[in-house]
Amino acid sequence: MEAPVYTALAERWQDQAGLARLAERAERRLREHPHGDLTRWRDALSRLPPVEPSADLDRPDPRLGATAPDLQGLGETLMDLHPWRKGPLVLGGIRIDTEWRSDWKWERVTPYIDLGGARVLDIGCGNGYFGLRMLGAGAELVVGVDPTLLFVMQYLVCRHFGGDLPNYVLPLGIEDLPEGLGGWDAVFSMGVLYHRRNPMRHLRRLRRLLKTGGTLVLETLVLPISRPGDLLVPDGRYARMRNVWAIPGTDRLLGWVNEAGFENARLVDMRPTTTSEQRSTPWMTFESLEQALEPGDGSRTIEGLPAPVRAVIVATA
Repeated sequence: MEAPVYTALAERWQDQAGLARLAERAERRLREHPHGDLTRWRDALSRLPPVEPSADLDRPDPRLGATAPDLQGLGETLMDLHPWRKGPLVLGGIRIDTEWRSDWKWERVTPYIDLGGARVLDIGCGNGYFGLRMLGAGAELVVGVDPTLLFVMQYLVCRHFGGDLPNYVLPLGIEDLPEGLGGWDAVFSMGVLYHRRNPMRHLRRLRRLLKTGGTLVLETLVLPISRPGDLLVPDGRYARMRNVWAIPGTDRLLGWVNEAGFENARLVDMRPTTTSEQRSTPWMTFESLEQALEPGDGSRTIEGLPAPVRAVIVATA
């Protein structure tokens, strides 16, 4: 853990000068982060067993590392990094059934993109699950940013078992990205837009990060299909989440994307989030979507608002 994590990042794309500054910023944040659980998480990382690194990525549950000799002990160590939200993953022979069936979301995206040889920036990447799937789909480099330190710790577990893969999770947010960090072949922003106070500013920043002709993949909450032009601004919480600022209808969302400077914006998937896709598991034992919905009425949140519906937009810079 004390060894530098991101020093090799700039070498992955030597023509992108901003990556060196980004790596330095990430190293400093990881080293100086004040989170109260950091010591406990570092201890868990130090107890990971030495195994032969390996990576089998083109599968719903990416498999990293040879099977550990003490699976019970490894399972207890991995639980010290609970809750596990994005997956599923197989780490050292332990299958982690995460809160989200992120593999379902990935299958909705892949028919509409080509990542062969691509350099990808993933905003709000979580523990790097989608980055592993992107590598499995042919991406050359994936750089993810997420300010939630626990997700970075989980990424370091994946790095322990998978080896030096060109998939990175940096403890940063989009606001920490240095100017001049453009030229990406694809930028993903999944599950982020509704957390931004100014959605248009976020979309315009995504546009500046892409090269001309690059691909945006945007996944976000939207209103039900019967309300395509509406905009919901929750007064308080939404589905028990505090920081949901705006949920648009699909027409309004597509208008935002076009206004931000993208072309060929298209809605490629839209569906309600179900309690089969987001739920409590032995690896995420806290309350989940079921407890955020009105009892007996899955079409409404506990606050009486329309239940979560998610859409995927693909557009060109």
